[in-house]
Amino acid sequence: MYFHSVTIDLDGTLLDTVPDLAESCRRMLLELNEPPRSSTEIAHFVGRGIARLVERCLTRERPPEAGRLAAAISVFQRHYSAVNGRHSRLYPGVLAGLAAWRASGLPLGVVTNKAAMFTGPLLERMGLADYFACVVAGDTTAHKKPHPEPLLHACRQLGGTPARHLHIGDSKHDIEAARAAACAIYCVPYGYNEGEPVDAADCDGLVCDLLAAYRLALTHPDFEAK
Repeated sequence: MYFHSVTIDLDGTLLDTVPDLAESCRRMLLELNEPPRSSTEIAHFVGRGIARLVERCLTRERPPEAGRLAAAISVFQRHYSAVNGRHSRLYPGVLAGLAAWRASGLPLGVVTNKAAMFTGPLLERMGLADYFACVVAGDTTAHKKPHPEPLLHACRQLGGTPARHLHIGDSKHDIEAARAAACAIYCVPYGYNEGEPVDAADCDGLVCDLLAAYRLALTHPDFEAK
């Protein structure tokens, strides 16, 4: 198997965004007179998009009512717009890995459950936007990961096919999306997995960082760097 295109998850794979998310949640909960959440809790809440993050922050004995949730999401978005990218950090190996993938000539994309209004600015502020030929955000398609549609959409945008596409992520949602789309899947162990660590048995490769992902791809006998 060799790859014609590669997509990478954003939160927990490229960037540690919990500091920004936690600060936005802190501000939201304070404004709504709700009890605070710890950064550890926030990290476990990340992975299904902003609406689910806010819902989890508000859920104590029972989930919030629809109107209260909608109002809280609006408050969160206002605060997140102010801090997005301010405290986020690149994970080790990201820049070296992206440079290696780009040098191979393979088109790269981002597939994330983060809304487009935050994804583009974050990539720009962190100096990553120019690496990617396409960005599939959480509201680009009708479904988010773990549905396969975002990955299939990225494949079309990158001019590849699922059978020769590699996705790199950090959670079971990335694994499920890739399996459903019939893509290869590598996982990093350091990201946001909702308390369920990824297992090497569940993916095609468990790698320490993006550079290791590139090196693993090179071990496939029919991998071709263009």
